[in-house]
Amino acid sequence: MKKILITGNSGYIGSHLTKVLEDEYLLSGMDKNEPKVPIKNFAYSDITTPVGMGEEFDCVIHLAASVNVGESMNSPTSYYMTNLIGTLNVLHGIKTKHFIFASTGAAEGCLSPYGVSKRAAEDCVIEYCTKNKIDYTIFRFYNVIGGNVVEPTNPDGLFYNLYKAKDIGNFTIFGDDYATKDGTCERDYVHVNEICNSIKYAVQKPSNSIENLGHGEGHTVREMAELYKTVNNLDFEIKYSSRRPGDLASSVLKNRSLYMKKVYSLEDLLKVDK
Repeated sequence: MKKILITGNSGYIGSHLTKVLEDEYLLSGMDKNEPKVPIKNFAYSDITTPVGMGEEFDCVIHLAASVNVGESMNSPTSYYMTNLIGTLNVLHGIKTKHFIFASTGAAEGCLSPYGVSKRAAEDCVIEYCTKNKIDYTIFRFYNVIGGNVVEPTNPDGLFYNLYKAKDIGNFTIFGDDYATKDGTCERDYVHVNEICNSIKYAVQKPSNSIENLGHGEGHTVREMAELYKTVNNLDFEIKYSSRRPGDLASSVLKNRSLYMKKVYSLEDLLKVDK
């Protein structure tokens, strides 16, 4: 069986990915937090310092990152340390034949330190892997939602805030004056298991390129909030606040990767068991 290391395995995507891969691969994990899904070999690590696992892996899936756009506007240095320096530490500290890097659709627009840090890390992955003859696959994730392995963890994210809306009684939309169909931000939403299945495919077949993981379908935040209430039979107030610095008016995929297969409907993305 192939040996795979997942950095950031304790996070939202990492936990779902562990469930998807655990029956077919020998998995190891690296995270600064306790795993939410059991994994055979695990090491606590803050990737802003040099890292190492003492063994070579057939594939490293590098998910560990800071992902809060708003936070990155206030603390850009920490984002460059984690997302750029951290990626370099993983590249240099762990031996592998194939490096899969989790980037973001925000790397295209680069309006926030989050997007800039991921875009710079992409360049480093390409250079390092090319020079050292390591296969690589870079995935730009668009807005990842859905799933039931663990609760969403990004406080800036749509799914996290919709998930909490039932308990707090309201959901806040930041900005209602964008140049979109209803004035709220437009995004390309994908199911977390669609992302995980794309990664699983890439483990067997690296692309040595940047791959966009989205569907090319834009939906506004307001549309998603209203549909979430409908599919989960919930009712809560939708509030509006001023725009958040760093938010793009629209982030919708232009060129969908062949690794991405649409499996879930929009209703499936928003349905939760709670």
